[in-house]
Amino acid sequence: MLAVQIRRVWQENYEVYGARKVWRQMHRERQGVARCTVERLMREMGLCGAARGKTVKTTQADPGNANPRDLVKRQFTAERPNQLWVADFTFVSTWQGFAYVAFIVDVYSRFIVGWRVSRHMRTEFVLDALEQALHARRPEPHRLVHHSDRGSQYLSIRYSERL
Repeated sequence: MLAVQIRRVWQENYEVYGARKVWRQMHRERQGVARCTVERLMREMGLCGAARGKTVKTTQADPGNANPRDLVKRQFTAERPNQLWVADFTFVSTWQGFAYVAFIVDVYSRFIVGWRVSRHMRTEFVLDALEQALHARRPEPHRLVHHSDRGSQYLSIRYSERL
């Protein structure tokens, strides 16, 4: 009877719940059972929860490269538009792998002024986001501070030359 209830909870939750979540759901339903019992029965029935994927490391700093000075010093404020832009990128897991999204935010307006989506983490991808931001905003030369997490894409020669 207990094995049937465990299987029911597991199936009702798209077969992704592990023993801990099945056990919690059973307690919500007022079915008192020990967690170790749920673990044992699930193991015997061959039921297991969905394993979370590995985290993807997106910041890969090259220790051989000299790091540029931090002009912002963690003070992410601006008094006018196009004074400080912050750049970063992240990833989204899809059925066909990862999609990477690069974006540049104007700190004053908090708007994304440039962005790109790609299947790879190469320099061209973050450079395209920068080009879009420069084209859209046309900042005054030497009056803009560009801040990034100093990942390899942002420290590349091509990206640095464009700045």
